[in-house]
Amino acid sequence: MVETYEILGGYSVELQAGFLLRRAHQRHTALFQDIMAPLDLTPTQFTALVKVVELGRVTQNHLGRLAAMDPATVQGVVRRLVDRSLLLRAPDPADRRSTVLSPTEGGVALVRRAVPLAREITEATLAPLNADERDAFLNLLRRIG
Repeated sequence: MVETYEILGGYSVELQAGFLLRRAHQRHTALFQDIMAPLDLTPTQFTALVKVVELGRVTQNHLGRLAAMDPATVQGVVRRLVDRSLLLRAPDPADRRSTVLSPTEGGVALVRRAVPLAREITEATLAPLNADERDAFLNLLRRIG
C-alpha cells in the first residue's frame, strides 16, 4: 500500500490559503453574530445598510456592485431591510428599470448603533495580530480581493 504522504505529495489542506481563509472567516462570522446579535443584522445586511447611509441614495444594482453581492443576494438583503423599514425603495426617475434606495430615519439610527459594534468586531477579529501585522494583513486582503 502506498503511504498517504506519497499519494498527497506532501500536500496538507490545513496549510492552504482557502482552508486558512475559511477558518478566519468562520471566526470573524462567529464574532459578528455574537456582537451584532442585539441589532439583528447579518453581515450582508450591515454592509448594504452602511453603504446606503453613506451614499444617501443608490441604485440597487450599484449597491450590489459596491457591496460585492450578486443580484439575487442584494435583492433579498434589500427586501429584508425594506421590510424592517430601514430602507426605502423607489423607481429611479431617470431610469424606470432601476430601483433607487435611500435610508429611513430608523436605518440611519441603526447604523449609528451598529458602527461602534462593527469596530468592536474588527478589533476582536484582529486581536491576535500586532499593529504592523494588522496593517499588513488588511493590505494583503485588499490585494487578493
